[in-house]
Amino acid sequence: MHFQAITRVPGDPILGLMEAYAKDPNPAKFDLGVGVFKDAQGLTPVPQAVKIAEQRLVERQASKSYVGGHGDAAFGRLLCELVLGEVSPLAGATQTPGGTGALRLAAEFIQRCLPGRGIWLSNPTWPIHETIFAGAGLKVGHYPYVGADNRLDVAGMLAALETAPQGDIVLLHACCHNPTGFDLSRDDWGKVLEVVKRRSLLPLIDFAYQGFGDGLDEDAWAVRLFAAELPELLITSSCSKNFGLYRERTGALLVRCADAEKLLDVRSQLAFIARNLWSTPPDHGAAVVAEILGDPELKSLWVSEVEAMRQRIARLRSGLVEALAPHGLSERFAHIAEQRGMFSYTGLSPAQVAALRERHSVYMVGTGRANVAGADEARLDTLAAAIADVCR
Repeated sequence: MHFQAITRVPGDPILGLMEAYAKDPNPAKFDLGVGVFKDAQGLTPVPQAVKIAEQRLVERQASKSYVGGHGDAAFGRLLCELVLGEVSPLAGATQTPGGTGALRLAAEFIQRCLPGRGIWLSNPTWPIHETIFAGAGLKVGHYPYVGADNRLDVAGMLAALETAPQGDIVLLHACCHNPTGFDLSRDDWGKVLEVVKRRSLLPLIDFAYQGFGDGLDEDAWAVRLFAAELPELLITSSCSKNFGLYRERTGALLVRCADAEKLLDVRSQLAFIARNLWSTPPDHGAAVVAEILGDPELKSLWVSEVEAMRQRIARLRSGLVEALAPHGLSERFAHIAEQRGMFSYTGLSPAQVAALRERHSVYMVGTGRANVAGADEARLDTLAAAIADVCR
């Protein structure tokens, strides 16, 4: 028997939450676990700009033949412009199956082309970061990000990065930190940049939520600062959230080099690695993004739709804090309104999270991470009352 010694891997806890939520018969349940945007009807909508772009592709697309190793060239060029604010001869994008594919490509690139380098992740971070980079054989270190008081620990972060061996990679969240929702200020970013320069670290910036924090350009501020100040930079970009293309798996690994010739060298390595991972990337989502970003009128519609999603998340955050006020909890949970993006480290304990689920059918990750974008704006008072109940 060849497979006799194989044991079962525990299920993904977030996917397990999805299953438990689906089975819960309570009509007043809340799904604050899965990381997708939801509208007022509790749906994860397809943006109108995406529907229009898809219809155009249906009418115009003549072939489903393979795209090249770097994917759709127009997609790569336009995504670079969206992320970096300009088209530069020093930067290029390799299309990947989602942001997760971009992270895996980055991990394999580091392992193959920068041997011996370790990577530093925030504590906490998206759990898949850990498995992707450790799975590629990289030594993984951690820097503090949130302290015991459930507040940003910038001093701890900087102190840890000062100990990183020169040349190591540091993974930074551009905005809308997953899972905490706590973002660095511009002053904090300047301090991180100083350490990166002093220690000759290579930043890998994970940019999965552009537009969901303070706006499309505002969220790119740190990325563009680092691109302007550093000769080399890696950026992973995802179109899952801001384009609503979750299941289409649309992302890219962007690389910025010191000169155009070195960019060609690096991109040749990325294409080689990608060829051995997925051969060529799925095209549909990238073609949709290229259609949107390449058409001023369609792009304007998309920008307005992203802004509407951002504003909804902001309203949910402030609305929940306001709803907690009658329970005497607005100060305790004031940070929820200060955080950015879909996720919030609420500060609730695992026991309180379990009680929320058992007593009130409120589903969130055991760490207390909640997807605020999954809340029902019309039922924030109900959610606040449930939180107050488990905090007594």
